Formats: sequence, C-alpha cells, structure tokens
Amino acid sequence: MRHDHPMKPATPDACCCGPDVSSAPAPSRRALLTASAGLAAGAAALPFLSDSARAQATGANADGLLARMRGQRRILLKGGVVLTLDRGIGDFAQADVLIEDGKIREVRPSVALSNDDAAVIDATNRIVVPGFIDTHHHFYQGLLRSILTNGLLNPDYSRDIGNTLTPAYAPADAYAGVLVTALGMIDMGTTTAVDTSQVSHTPEHSDACIRALQESGMRAVYAYWRGSGPDMRYPQDIMRLQRTYFSSQDQLLTLALGAVLDTNVFTYAREVGVRCVSHGVSNNTERTLLELGRAGLLRPGDEYIHCTHLSDTAWHLLKDTGARISIAAPIEMAMGHGLPPIQAALDHGIRPSLSSDVDATMAQDPFTIMRAAFTLQRLMLLQRARGGEQNLPPLLTCRDVLEFATIEGARCAGLESKVGTLTPGKEADIVMLTADRLNVWPLNNAPGAVVNVMNPSNVDTVFIAGKVKKWRGNLVDVDAARVLRVVREARDAVVRRSGFQMNLLG
Repeated sequence: MRHDHPMKPATPDACCCGPDVSSAPAPSRRALLTASAGLAAGAAALPFLSDSARAQATGANADGLLARMRGQRRILLKGGVVLTLDRGIGDFAQADVLIEDGKIREVRPSVALSNDDAAVIDATNRIVVPGFIDTHHHFYQGLLRSILTNGLLNPDYSRDIGNTLTPAYAPADAYAGVLVTALGMIDMGTTTAVDTSQVSHTPEHSDACIRALQESGMRAVYAYWRGSGPDMRYPQDIMRLQRTYFSSQDQLLTLALGAVLDTNVFTYAREVGVRCVSHGVSNNTERTLLELGRAGLLRPGDEYIHCTHLSDTAWHLLKDTGARISIAAPIEMAMGHGLPPIQAALDHGIRPSLSSDVDATMAQDPFTIMRAAFTLQRLMLLQRARGGEQNLPPLLTCRDVLEFATIEGARCAGLESKVGTLTPGKEADIVMLTADRLNVWPLNNAPGAVVNVMNPSNVDTVFIAGKVKKWRGNLVDVDAARVLRVVREARDAVVRRSGFQMNLLG
C-alpha cells in the first residue's frame, strides 16, 4: 500500500509556544497505520543482532549472494521502505524494486519473481532511496583531507591550497586524490558528483583525473578546469578530452567546462557545446554575471556555485536563463563565503542542489550536508518570526532537503533523465540504508530518519547503474590497502614538493 502523496498540501497546526511559521503537516492516522504495518512486516529481521550474526541467523551467504547479483541481469530488492522521490509514483511503506539490465524496471509491492529469475535481496528494515548527488566537489583534494579544518577562504585556502599545495601536484597525485575521493563518496552513499577539477596543469593531469573516475565506477560530471604552469592547455584541451573520453552518451562520465564568470570562457563553451560550471558566484562577481546575460551567453542547465548575496536582479536572471544552483552550506558558513542562499533561491523559484566543496576543511558526507541545509533555513525563518515578521515562507521539510540531495542534484548535473529518482526506466543508482541500528531504530518516519538521524554508517548497499559497489557495509572490488598506500605516498610527495608544514595535532 502506498503512502498519501508526500507533497499534498495541508493546513499546519497552530503552535502556542513558538513562532507562527508554517511547517510540515502532521502525518495522518492512515499514513501512520500504513507505515506501522510495513515495519511490523519486517520485524523478523532481528534488528539487535550484529551484521555478521544477522547473516548467520538468516542463513545468508554474503559472498554467494554477491556473486549471484553479478551473474544475474535481474536484481530484486524485496520488502524495503521505498522513497522514490518521484512525485508521480509516491513512496511506499513496503515495496519491491526490480533492477533489470542496470535500469529500474518496476517499483511496487509484491513483484513476483522466483530466485531462479532474479537475485533476490531482502530489504527488510532498509530504506531504499536514489543515490545521493553532490554537485560541487574538488576531487583532486582528497589527498588534503582535514589539512585546513580551521581555515578561511581568504587568506588561508587561497594561500595554502590554491597557491601552495595544488601547483605541486604531479599527474599521479591527481589520480590518487580523485580515486580516494570517489571511493569515499560511494562508501557514504553518494553515487553521482560534479568534479570541479582545478588541477589541469598539463593534459596528463586531466587524463589522470578521468582515469581515476573511470576506475572508481562512480557516475560523475568532469568539469574540466584550469591548472597552473606553462604546460596548461585550458580551455582548448577540452576538444581532445571530448574526442578521447566523451564520444559516447551511454557512459557514467559526462563533460562540462569549469570556469569563473568570464566572457571568453563562456563564449568558448558555447562554441564547443558544453555546459558551464561556474565557481565563486557572489555579489563580488555579479557585475560580470549580468554582462554575460546581456551578451546572451547564459544557457539553460549551466551550473552556478555558492551564489551568495546576489541581488534580486541577478536571481531573476538566473531563473529566466534556466540556471541550476549548487549550495555548499557547511563550507560557506565555516570558511567565509557568506550566508548560504537557500531561502534566496527558493524565494526566486529555484530549488537548489547541495554540495560539499572541499574536504580539506569539512566532510563530503551527504547526511551532514542535508542537515546543515535543513537547520540553517529553519533557523533563519524562525528568527524572522521571533522578530515579529508575518507571512513567512514555509519551513523546509526533511523531504524537501532529500529532494535537494537527489533529484535536484540530478537536474543540476544535467542527468535528471538518467538518475535522481527511483523511476522505472531510469538507471539503477540506488542506496539501501540500514534502519535497524541502535542509532536509528525504531523507524517512525523514513524521510526524517534519512535527513535528521542517519549518518554514513547506515549506508548498507550501493548500486550504480545496477552494479553493486557497496555490499553489506563494505565496498566491492576495492583494494583498500593499495588505495591507502597510493594516497599516502601522493600526499607525502605533494607536501614535500610544496614545502607546506602540516600540523597533525594542531
């Protein structure tokens, strides 16, 4: 049985002890009973056992089932709580998801298939969601995780990351950074991301980044960007990259041109026929944005990152030209970019996507990013209400933020026809989240649990294009020891060449 439509409007209850701000409607008795029935059906999953004990108790052979999944063109996820994020299909307290030839074939209760027809995966006490999508991350900086946790954008990041460490990267270092970032993202449930690269010192650096993305098995938009030094070939080398790596549309990697707001670069992107991914959009660069608009160089689907403190004129331009917005709320708050423009985007009719930016300072964890967006928007509106302001916009709900991290991310990446919702016909980028853990159980509200309660430890299984990339809490076909060694050696080489002084205990 399907839930009531999640976006159905309702009149909010009045609250006598706080600000008068619209919030999410209370669940109906029918919805609560439906959810309870779905959870009761999964009670036999032994929620208080460890993963290994649960596998033994159910008689499951993890390696055997994993091998069966690889050998089958059909995989059936059976009996999970399914959040499709497709408003036309709705969500289910208990349903099945059929994957066939890497795509979603059916989403409904009681798909009838035998074990001979499909690899059947018990999804009891799992929340099944589309893979999370991060629309702005500098992958190559995986070597630099936590190296600048207290830093500001200026002067710290510009001095240490931009001008000291990044110029010291060799192609092998770029490869190692991108690989560990991509694998770390998959491990945390992120199946798609936009790699805002910024390390193309030579064509070999770009090749190394793309090779690492290919090896990881992640879905990614490679936003080719400039590097530094005399051998840089930006932006012209994008033509070679198109021919060499991106001649097919039927692959996990797609191409865009990363850029600051610059007339020459946007003109070149229009000539080449690729989307622009524009970094550092703010009130400081707004004048150039308006000039690009007057020149007719902005195109639907171009991505704009940060967008802090823009005027109404700039927001109207972005809306009218079909812009996609990426907000990195935790980084923007911590590093001094400015107030994350979640409400400004919503006020102008743009639903934003979410991104992590740099894990030199903060985690690439999608749960942290969702919670930051949720809490910040509500804080700002509740403060306005306490100041006596009336007729305020609605508070974000957990479902809103989950959409930002999935379908809005897909739209921002230009991939909404392929991923972002659990819609039959789309590619099977799917995450199964464990609800029967002590940090989540009992499960009373699925979207709320995903956004406000869970963390990366709850990511049980990850599929990308129907291929299992994480299974029962562990990445599949990843030589972790090799990756750790390669990354450590690359980090040491970059630090040594740059002369940067790390402070392990600082």
